[in-house]
This record gives sequence, structure tokens and C-alpha cells, in this order.
Amino acid sequence: MIRPDKHGYYGEFGGAFIPEMLFQNVYELQQQYEKIIFSDDFQRTYQSYLKDYVGRPTPLYEAQNLSQHYGVKVWLKREDLCHTGAHKINNAIGQVLLAKYMGKQRIIAETGAGQHGVATATACALLNMPCQIFMGEKDIERQKLNVLRMKMLGAIVTPASSGSKTLKDATNEAIRAWIQDPQHTYYVIGSVVGPHPYPDMVALFQSIISQEIKTQLQEKGYQYPNYVIACVGGGSNAIGAFYHFIHNPITQLIAVEAAGEGIHTHKTAATITLGKKGILHGSLSYLIQSDDGQIFEPHSISAGLDYPGIGPIHSFLYEQKRIQVLSATDQEALEAALELTRLEGIIPALESAHALAALKKIPFQQNHSIVINLSGRGDKDMNTYQNVFSYE
Repeated sequence: MIRPDKHGYYGEFGGAFIPEMLFQNVYELQQQYEKIIFSDDFQRTYQSYLKDYVGRPTPLYEAQNLSQHYGVKVWLKREDLCHTGAHKINNAIGQVLLAKYMGKQRIIAETGAGQHGVATATACALLNMPCQIFMGEKDIERQKLNVLRMKMLGAIVTPASSGSKTLKDATNEAIRAWIQDPQHTYYVIGSVVGPHPYPDMVALFQSIISQEIKTQLQEKGYQYPNYVIACVGGGSNAIGAFYHFIHNPITQLIAVEAAGEGIHTHKTAATITLGKKGILHGSLSYLIQSDDGQIFEPHSISAGLDYPGIGPIHSFLYEQKRIQVLSATDQEALEAALELTRLEGIIPALESAHALAALKKIPFQQNHSIVINLSGRGDKDMNTYQNVFSYE
């Protein structure tokens, strides 16, 4: 487990750097979120939704063909089997439910790959809350299926047309919308980024992933894994998978960033590998930026990893040498996705494929056990796969 100090810092990372117009709203959330989400009534309702609506616990699947191929035991944490197809629903239902407890009347959110947008729209439909999702124009084009799903669920999808027209710009637009109506609007952030208390809150909601991994491994006769591997953009699925192993030094935690076309090109999203400390979207963390603080436009074939920052928790864990950071290029992720599909009959999301690509980068021992967090399913990426692969 890992929690921030009372000001929202993990070491020097985190905090709440916010416009004056949002101070009261963020302060209100800081004062109320722990009282509400740790209450018996909230937990009873939330856990019921996780079990009966989301479909938790998700399986921990021993990928026998993949294991045989690499000569090491590989387990897949099947977050792709959650309702809506990714881990994002764990946090979305938690935050929308929190918003109802706080008496908020409207939900806004940002999304990149669309999975957080779909999850938020789903939670809003379930809990009868109006919903507006901000999404970059580039991501709208490459994630058409998720845009249709959001609209069918009743959400208004608003394009972000500035900058690179991706996740960073969608987040900017969502923050602007929040400033316009801070009293009645609740902003559901989808990753462990943003001002305190969002990183802590999202980590708490996603920690169910590692909690289940521990229990499921013990049921299978294993006390702990040697490695837990997850892709990392903002970092919500990664912190969910890492959370209950952070203080177990035997388990190595591997975060895999999106290298894009290569970390030495200008088309990459390898934030920790290339980043410098700076402030973006309300917190201090590692960012891809120039010497004078200008944010570089990130690139990844994966819309969910196409972000120039990283959550403050991951920045802190990296500085503490608790996580090892690898990167996978677009091509390596595509190859890993096809490999899993052909070996196990599971089509992963492009985000998750970056984590799978780590199997070729780590010198495992034969007796090692590895858990890879399969954070989402590949339905949303079929257009990309179709454009790359020939099925004839």
C-alpha cells in the first residue's frame, strides 16, 4: 500500500496545483472523499456493484501456451473481462457513486482510448447522472467504436481540437469545463494523475486488482509472484496491479511505457525514461518537456498511453527504485498483441500489448512466476490491427 501525506505528496511528487476557481471544489473533495469511501454504507454499495455488475473478481489465468513459449510461468490478470472491457470501470463506478454521495448533479470526464469514457458513461447510466466526455479529435477518429458506445449510453462526446488532439488536450478541455461550473459538476479523472486527492483515490479504487492477485495466487499455491508487469501511461492499471506488492521486496514491479517510434525519436510517450520534473494538470510529476518547460506532444499507437505525463505515485516509486521502467515501441506492442492472440486466443488492447512486450526484454529464470495485468480487450483496436496485419 502507498498513501500520500496530508498535502497529497508522495515524497516531492503530487500536490494540488489548481486555478483559484477550482480551489473550493478540490478542497471539498479533499475533506470528504475518505469519510465517504471508507464508510460502511458506501463500501457495501460499491462492493456490490463490483461483484454483481462489474463481474469481479476477474480471473487470474495461467497462460499455458505463452508460458511454454517463454519457458516461465505466466499468469494474466483478466481485467479485459470486466464489464465494458477494461479496468477503468473499477474507478468510474467508485467516483460517480462518490459524486452522488456528495450531491453533485453532473459528471464530466476525459478519455484517450475511450475505455475511461465508456466506463464513466456506463456508471452514469447506471446511477442516473448526466455525463459529458471530452476526447481528442485524433482519438475520436481511431476509437470510433468506443465513441459510439459512449453516445449510446447517453453521454455527450465533446471533441478537443487543440494541440495534438489527444488525451492531454481532452484533459485541458475537461478542466476548463469544470472551472465553468465547479459547484454542481464532478470531474471523474481516469488515471492516477491530477491534483490531490485524485491520484490517491484512483489508486484506492484500482487496488482491488492486486488484492485479488494476492488471494488468487495463494489459492493456486503461490505466496507471491516474482514479477508484476503492467503498461503505464497515466498509470491507473499499473498502480492497481502493484498496490499490494509495493512493500514486498521479493516481487519486482515492471512498468512498461509506450516508446512510440523509439525513445530517441520525437514520436514517443516514454515519460519516465525521457521526462523531467514539472507540473501538469494539477500535480508535480515527470513530464516530457523541453528545458524551458514546454510540453512535447507525445506519440503512441495506443491512445490510452499517448500522454506526456505520469502519475506522481509512479514518479515517486521510480525515484525510490521500487519500480523498473521499460519501454516498448509501437511495432513491439503490435507483435506482442498478435503473439498472445495466436497462442492463447485472447486479443488484447494495444495498451496491454505493451506490457506483454516485456516478456522479450527480461531475463527470467525458469522457476519464476510472472503476473501481467491484461488491462483491456482489443475490440476497440480492431481498426488499427486490421490496418497493420494481413489475415489472408
